[in-house]
Amino acid sequence: MAAPAEPAPAEPAPAVPPRSSPAPADAAPLHPAPSHPAPSPSGPAARRGMLIILSSPSGAGKSSLARRLMAWDPSIRFSVSATTRPPRPGEAEGREYFFRSKDAFSAMVAAGEMLEHAEVFGNLYGTPRGPVLEAMAEGRDTLFDIDWQGGQQIRNSDLARDVVSIFVLPPSIAELGRRLTARGQDSAEVIAGRMARARDEISHWAEYDYVLVNRDLDAAAAALVTIVSAERLRRDRQPGLVAHVRALNAEFEEMFR
Repeated sequence: MAAPAEPAPAEPAPAVPPRSSPAPADAAPLHPAPSHPAPSPSGPAARRGMLIILSSPSGAGKSSLARRLMAWDPSIRFSVSATTRPPRPGEAEGREYFFRSKDAFSAMVAAGEMLEHAEVFGNLYGTPRGPVLEAMAEGRDTLFDIDWQGGQQIRNSDLARDVVSIFVLPPSIAELGRRLTARGQDSAEVIAGRMARARDEISHWAEYDYVLVNRDLDAAAAALVTIVSAERLRRDRQPGLVAHVRALNAEFEEMFR
């Protein structure tokens, strides 16, 4: 399944590619973030938080785009997955992953506490519902850096109306391979495996609401910010609009008495 990959950031190469990316250790952008600031939620009733799904084949740039988006709006919460695999050196509970035993993970699934989950090479990965629902109630968006399978489950969940999904494509397959090689982190065998998976991953591009071709990181980041900004302004995501229009009508009635 998909694992994060990007030519510039230094990310440890996993022995087994996870189905979702670990949380970025640093949200600082690789290049300047878009100049216009993100609007801040004015309270729990301002709007319901969105679920922003970002998917791509390894090397297309979704991890760098995720960092750019969170640098533009630090209130965005990065979704931290739960997993049954043991922690690797340097990983911390609740930062890269929530580490759970298989029994505890299965109990969470049975109780409906996982928004999506999958098994990858004998390890279970999933998204706990609780932190996502809390962020939504606070009017905060949650960013998911996950593969197409995880994205598909979330889009088919009871939170589907809150989902905004974006797929990131590389400018060419040759460039995808160049980026994976340029990182200097993976063996030729691992790179070949990522390239082999890329074709299947790319075949799911049409399932997403938006598609970005990442020819240039600055331009792709600006487009991503535009998508999120526009989605936040959708009529059905502004719960205060009905009350506002009623107040305007009340002013009209008072004016023309």
